[in-house]
Amino acid sequence: MHGIDVIYEDDDMLVVNKPANMLSQKATGGDISANEYLLGYLIRNGSLEFEEFKTFRPSVCNRLDRNTTGLLLMGKSLNGLQMLSSMLKDRTLNKYYHAVVSGEVTTGKYLKGYLTKDSRSNTVKITDEAIDDTSVYIETSYEPIKVSKECSLLEIHLITGKTHQIRAHLSSVGHPIIGDYKYGNGEINKKYKSQYNVKHQLLHAYRLEFPDGKKIIAPKPNVFNEIMDKK
Repeated sequence: MHGIDVIYEDDDMLVVNKPANMLSQKATGGDISANEYLLGYLIRNGSLEFEEFKTFRPSVCNRLDRNTTGLLLMGKSLNGLQMLSSMLKDRTLNKYYHAVVSGEVTTGKYLKGYLTKDSRSNTVKITDEAIDDTSVYIETSYEPIKVSKECSLLEIHLITGKTHQIRAHLSSVGHPIIGDYKYGNGEINKKYKSQYNVKHQLLHAYRLEFPDGKKIIAPKPNVFNEIMDKK
C-alpha cells in the first residue's frame, strides 16, 4: 500500500508503519497524506462502504513528523476512533520511539520542561520555565540500547506528545538526533549523509503499549542497525 506496511488491523483500528517523507494528515488541501492512502486501502478491501463514508470518516489519530517513521494509528470505526482518541488524551496508550543520537549516552534520563512553538519558523524551544501562556509542559524519558563513542541508539518514552518534542528535547541536552536538519548538528548530519545516505532524522515510532497489555511493534529502518553495528 504505497510503501505503508499494515502492522495490525481489527474491526476498530488500523496500525501501519509510515515511511519517511509522508505527511500523517493533510497540511493543505492539495496534500496526499497517509490518511488518504489508508482511506483508499479501506475502500478497496471493503472495510469502508461509500454510503458509510458520507456519515463517518475514519481518521488517523496520532501525528508523526513527515520524516519520522513508524507506527501510525487510524480509527476504522466510530468506536475505534473514540477509543484511540481517549487513550491518547489520558495517556494510557504508551508510545515508545527509537532514535540514533549524537554522542555517547551511557545512562537513562527523565526530562521535563516547557515547549514553546514559533509558528513563523515552525520550530519549538525547550526551557525550564514557561516563556508565555502558549508554553506547554512536556515530559520525555529515554534509556540507551546500544552505545558507542560517537553515537547512541536510544529507546524513548514519549510521555507527553507535543510538536517536535523528542527532537527538541534531545537536542536541548546535547544529544541531537542524527539527520535532524532543524534541531541537529550540521557537520554531523553532513557526515552521516555522506557515509550512510541519511537524509532525515533517525527517529522511529517503534512500539505501542495498550491498557489491555497488547503491544504493537514496527521494525525500524535498516539504517539504524547499519550505523550502530559499525560503531
